[in-house]
Amino acid sequence: MESLDQCTQRQREVYEFIREKIRSRGYGPTVREIAEHFEIRSPNGVVCHLKALEKKGWIKRAPNMSRAIELVAEPIRPRGFRLAGQIAAGVLHEAIEQDELVDFDEFFSPEDADLFVLKVSGDSMIEDHIADGDFVVIRRQATARAGQIVVAITDEGDATLKRWYPEKDRIRLQPANSQMKPIYVKDARVVGVVLGVVRKVS
Repeated sequence: MESLDQCTQRQREVYEFIREKIRSRGYGPTVREIAEHFEIRSPNGVVCHLKALEKKGWIKRAPNMSRAIELVAEPIRPRGFRLAGQIAAGVLHEAIEQDELVDFDEFFSPEDADLFVLKVSGDSMIEDHIADGDFVVIRRQATARAGQIVVAITDEGDATLKRWYPEKDRIRLQPANSQMKPIYVKDARVVGVVLGVVRKVS
């Protein structure tokens, strides 16, 4: 593996941007996000930087998955929980609140490096008691059983919170809202599985 000092300045900047995104939200940026951040007009320009970083041993990329970038040299091991951003779950509606507080330490170990937190946007999982504005605690893993609630990323780079149902020639991402239809995709990957839900009580 080559030293980062042997990479070009732009390659180092791209690497640092990827690292920051993985640390802050749990998964890497798309080619489009990298292009927009660095004002690179052509996606091919971004791909060239990614291929160079991969060849030099700093990242790994999964084929046909736009966000599937892993850091090889310094895998991310954050301490405790972190707010990794927002996750789409349908059309925005007023959040439903509960009248009790939850002590995280009773359910989750803050020392578990595979746990992270996402804030929910939307109400497609409302019938599973996951409302707009809630926080979901996620265990980072690449597999899930049929029917589990997962953070999934499609082959187009879209992230969503849904129930995971692999079918014969496609994957069904099932909302928990009788007013919404399932999403069918040919390819998708699991980023993590929901362990719990936290709702702030005003």
